[in-house]
Amino acid sequence: MNIGIIAHLKHPIRKPYMGGLEAFTHDICKRLKARGHQITLYASELSDPELNVKVILSDTDYDRETFSRFRSHELSEDFISTHHAYLELMQDIDGQGHDIIFNNSLNYVPVTMASLIRTPMVTVLHTPPIFELKRAMAHEQKLGQIRYVSVSRSNAEAWKPFVKDCQVINNGVDTAGWQFNADPSGGYVIWFGRIHPDKGTHLAIGAAKKAGRKIKIAGTIADRNYFDVYVAPLLDDQVELVGACDHAQLNELIGNADVSVITPCWDEPFGLVVAESLACGTPVAGIARGALPYILCEQTGCLTTSNRTDELAECIRNAALLDRAACRKRAETTLDAGHMTDAYENLFEEVVHARNLAHAG
Repeated sequence: MNIGIIAHLKHPIRKPYMGGLEAFTHDICKRLKARGHQITLYASELSDPELNVKVILSDTDYDRETFSRFRSHELSEDFISTHHAYLELMQDIDGQGHDIIFNNSLNYVPVTMASLIRTPMVTVLHTPPIFELKRAMAHEQKLGQIRYVSVSRSNAEAWKPFVKDCQVINNGVDTAGWQFNADPSGGYVIWFGRIHPDKGTHLAIGAAKKAGRKIKIAGTIADRNYFDVYVAPLLDDQVELVGACDHAQLNELIGNADVSVITPCWDEPFGLVVAESLACGTPVAGIARGALPYILCEQTGCLTTSNRTDELAECIRNAALLDRAACRKRAETTLDAGHMTDAYENLFEEVVHARNLAHAG
């Protein structure tokens, strides 16, 4: 198939990834290309050229220090630039020879204009409901030109008032690329990801201390004020800041940890850190928000429904007793990127076949 893939424009689609959406887009592009599909990624200028990028937004104003597009943080300027990038793309996209459009943009323009183009579209809902998309989707669904997919069951439930029929395709990781460790030697727990209020780093540190465990923190500081106010005061000899890690370093850190502590402070739609942890065989202690209760099972994680660090500390103690082989099996059977790609391929074929039948009729 000839697949046009529309990216989110907040960050370039390249390593190191700024978040799960960038990681998903990069990975699915590579996998579809490896399976023989012709792909075109509509993304910003600094995106990985191996993904056959067609640039729709300049990265001249992308600030690698603040990870934002404009130093002045002029949201109106960002909004207008993104709006026009997608508008021009959608005006021309029918002429690109695509069999299907795979929309991962989180923007209202591709959804709004889907009814004006001939090429069928699949749109992935990577976030909980947001105002602009809800409005656009309400109008689009009167015509039914788009097939919608959610990255988790919990996120599909959140969208249910706005999307009548939303297929669920779990995000996944390359489980073959994560080495399983049945016998960790680190004697610590780990928290990894972006250090940001949404991720609750301070809660993980507080819980680890109450559980009597050393904790390693791997990741970049995405919110300096949050770090200075909530995280820095908790640092002592029981907390090790590891910083940014490459894949091999992260695999070793996760694999040698007794438990991964995952502390979402919002309804996270998926959370690749869960899949990565389980792929290494490391059980999870965490907060039962967003997709976490759906991704984990009793054999692979222990969750609390509150933000209380004493309850999370008890989850850490219990999770450390879980079977690491069961964690790896869970990742292989339900969270593997190969299965994810199979599901998207099958959906694309179904949508294209239905379009061809409609045109033939």
